[in-house]
Formats: sequence, structure tokens, C-alpha cells
Amino acid sequence: MKTCLLVGLGGAVGSMLRYGISSWGNRFVWGHLPVGTLLVNVAGSLLLGILLGVASQHFNRDVQLLLSVGLCGGFTTFSTFTAENVKLLQSNLAGWALLYVVLSLGLGLLAFWAGKAIVNH
Repeated sequence: MKTCLLVGLGGAVGSMLRYGISSWGNRFVWGHLPVGTLLVNVAGSLLLGILLGVASQHFNRDVQLLLSVGLCGGFTTFSTFTAENVKLLQSNLAGWALLYVVLSLGLGLLAFWAGKAIVNH
């Protein structure tokens, strides 16, 4: 029960951070790309890479779950990413949808590995 509450607490904080950062990021326009969601998902990947590297060395399992599953899970958003891609496709913007998928996955992977490298350096 304690672990569930910790994950829920982390998720609540992550969701509030996502809302704020995504709202701020959506003020910037780059074609038809949802900049706010791209920003939080790439930042979340970087944060997860850092947290997994640090947490595995310094924190117990409960704190690791609070930070990774809770905070990062609440912060990043695959469902919004999917819905935004569907919207782009329905608007006949397949090129933008493909670019969004490639950027999200590519930058997310690079950010995660950069986060791990920061910790392990």
C-alpha cells in the first residue's frame, strides 16, 4: 500500500509538471508539431535516464518507484502523443505526423542515453 501511495504521489507531481511545461511549450509553434508534448516527453526521457542511474546507486526501491514510475510516468504522456498523431493524420498532415514520431522516438532515446551518461560519467 505504501508503494502505491508513493507512486501516486509521484504521478500527481509529474502530471502537474507536465501540464505546466506542456502549456508553456505549446506557445511555441514549429509547423504543425505539438511542441509542448514533444518537450515533456524528451525532457522526461532525459530525467528518467538520470533518475535510473542515480536511484539505482543511492535510493531504495520505494524511492526508485516514486521517481521513475510515479514522477516520470506522470510527467510523460504516450496517450497524448498518440492522439496528437491521429489528429495530424486526420488533418492530412502525414508528413508532420511522421516527423513527430521520428523526432519523439529519436530525441527521446538520445535524451535517455544522455541522462544515463551524465550519471555514469
